[in-house]
Amino acid sequence: MDSLYGHPGNGFNILTSIISFLVILGVLVLVHELGHFLFAKGFGIKVLEFGFGFPPRLFSIRRGETLYSINLFPLGGFVKLLGEEDPSDPRSLAAKPAWIRSFVLGAGSFMNLLLPLVIFTLMFSFPQNTIQGDVEIQRVAPGSPAESAGLIPGDIISTINGNSVSNVADLSKEIRLNLGDKTKWEVFRPQSRFTGTSVFGGDPGLTTSIPPVSFQAFDLELIPRWNPPPGEGNAGIVISTINTEIVPISYPIWVAIPKGVGKMGETLILFRNEIVGWMLQTTSPQISGPIGIAQISGEVAEAGFGPLLELTALLSLNLAILNILPIPALDGGRLIFVFLEVLRRGRRVPPEKEALIHALGFAVLIGFIVVVSYFDILRILRGESLLN
Repeated sequence: MDSLYGHPGNGFNILTSIISFLVILGVLVLVHELGHFLFAKGFGIKVLEFGFGFPPRLFSIRRGETLYSINLFPLGGFVKLLGEEDPSDPRSLAAKPAWIRSFVLGAGSFMNLLLPLVIFTLMFSFPQNTIQGDVEIQRVAPGSPAESAGLIPGDIISTINGNSVSNVADLSKEIRLNLGDKTKWEVFRPQSRFTGTSVFGGDPGLTTSIPPVSFQAFDLELIPRWNPPPGEGNAGIVISTINTEIVPISYPIWVAIPKGVGKMGETLILFRNEIVGWMLQTTSPQISGPIGIAQISGEVAEAGFGPLLELTALLSLNLAILNILPIPALDGGRLIFVFLEVLRRGRRVPPEKEALIHALGFAVLIGFIVVVSYFDILRILRGESLLN
C-alpha cells in the first residue's frame, strides 16, 4: 500500500556516493563559474584564472590571457579577475561601473537558476517511464481535513486544482504546494447495484463484495494542514495506486520548455513552504554539508539517472539562492558592497576593510561546514538518511 508518510532507504555506498557527488559538484561549479567568466569576458574584464577546486594547483594550461587550472580540493571553484579591488587598470573589475560589477557578481547565481530549467526541460523532452493508475483512498483519519471535506475510503482522486492525479507523486506534490490554501478536488465515488447485508451460506452477517457498476463525480474543497498529528499526513489520508501501468511520457520541446518553467516555479514554492514550516515549527531544518550531500547523491544515484538529474537541478537552485544571500565571502556579500557604493554616491568602502569582512565570513563558513560535517558523519554511523 502506498502512503504519504515518507520514503525508506538509508544505504550508503561510499564509492557511488563519492563519484556521484563529485560529478554533481563539478557540474554545479563549472556552470556557476562559467557565468562569472562569460559575463566578465562580455564586458571586457580581463580574466586571470578560471580554476576548478581550491589550491594548491595540480594542473594548469594557458589559453590567451587566461590560465585554466585544476586544483587539489574539489569543493568549489573560482574565477580570478583583474583588479577586483584596484580600479587602476581600465580592464579591471573595479574600474567598471557598479551595474556591470553587479551583473558579473550575480552571473553565477543566474547560471545556477538557468541550469535547472535546462534539466527539467530535457527531462520533459525525453521519454520517462511513469507509473499511471487510479489513486484510491484506503483510509481517512478522523477529524482530518479529508474527513471534513467529505472524502471516504474507496474514492478515486482524479484532479486537484485541475491538475491530473495519477500516482502518489502527483498527489503528494499537489498537497505540498498548497499547504494552508483551499484546494479543489475532483473525485469519483463508486456506486454499487445495492448496499446492505446478504448471506450466501456460511456465517450470517457477511457483506458481499460487489464490484461497482458506475462512478459518481464529486467536487470537494480541502485545506491541507501545516501541522498534522503524527502519522496522518497533511490531508489525513492513506492511499493506494490501483490499475497501474508503466507509461513512457515525453513532450515536444515547445511544450517541455513551459513545463520546465512550471517545474521551476513549483520547486521554489516548495522551498518557500519548507521555510514557512520551519517558522511554524511544523518541520525541522534539514541542514547538510558536503558529506551529507555525498550520502544523498549516492542514494539517489542508485534510483537511476533521472532522479540524479533532478537532484542536480535542486542542488543548483539551492546554490543559486545561497550565493545571492548577503553573506560575506559569497557573491551576495560582495553585491552588498556594490549597493553600498551606489547609496554612498560612488564612495567605496576601503578595499582592506571589505577584504577583512570577506575573510572573516569565509572563516565562519568553513567553521560551519566543519560542524555540519561532524553531524553528517554521526548520522551516517547511526545508519540514518536525510531521505527518510
